[in-house]
Amino acid sequence: MDTVPPGYTTLAVERRGPVGWLVFDRPRVGNAMDPVMMAELPAAWRELDADAGVRCIVVTGRGRAFQTGLDVVALAQDRDGLREQSRRTKNADLALTGWHLGVETPVVVAVNGVCAGGGLHFVVDADVAIASTAASFTDPHVSVGQASNWEAVGLVHRVPAQVAARLALLGAHERMDAESARRWGLVSEVVAPEELETAAQTLAERIAEADPAATRARKRAMWRGEELGLTAARHDVRTTPEAAP
Repeated sequence: MDTVPPGYTTLAVERRGPVGWLVFDRPRVGNAMDPVMMAELPAAWRELDADAGVRCIVVTGRGRAFQTGLDVVALAQDRDGLREQSRRTKNADLALTGWHLGVETPVVVAVNGVCAGGGLHFVVDADVAIASTAASFTDPHVSVGQASNWEAVGLVHRVPAQVAARLALLGAHERMDAESARRWGLVSEVVAPEELETAAQTLAERIAEADPAATRARKRAMWRGEELGLTAARHDVRTTPEAAP
């Protein structure tokens, strides 16, 4: 295991063979995102995506939580950070997940514990998501008088609308366990907590076996298919150079 040279204080960024790991590393506050983490995430994503030796990226959390969204206490103490986050949210200019940043390397999310609020971005924006039996999913925004617009939009593309609505509208009163998340398609696999890291590494290594250019092209095609619809996506793929025989 080779750790990236120092430079990150809220994330652990590692390389394990062909797999890059991006680990939320603020366990004492549920890995919540403070202004520092929000600034470090784009740099970490871009570093791993630009590394030719990294053919798949795994995202997970340190400790008992996966990711619990914004650290409202830290943001309240950083007026500039709060203002910037409000601007990005209002303008749909988020820069947190690989999808937000146009990362072309495949992304596997391994949900190790509580995933709440803004943490849902990382799950709905992943290429593949797996979870441990200790994982749970909730969106408490509405319970504290906040909108959950972007998380809800992502959820509707991953689970049935009724399931997404329960999470978005019931807020803190609704919590989805790992097995329910698998049943509804939010994650594709559930394993014991002690098996999660190995399962994620194995899955990522299998993805990494394929030709990286072909894998990136396939990822682009799938995401474009979701954004454009079937007919437009098929035309888009036909006009993509990588699709030529």
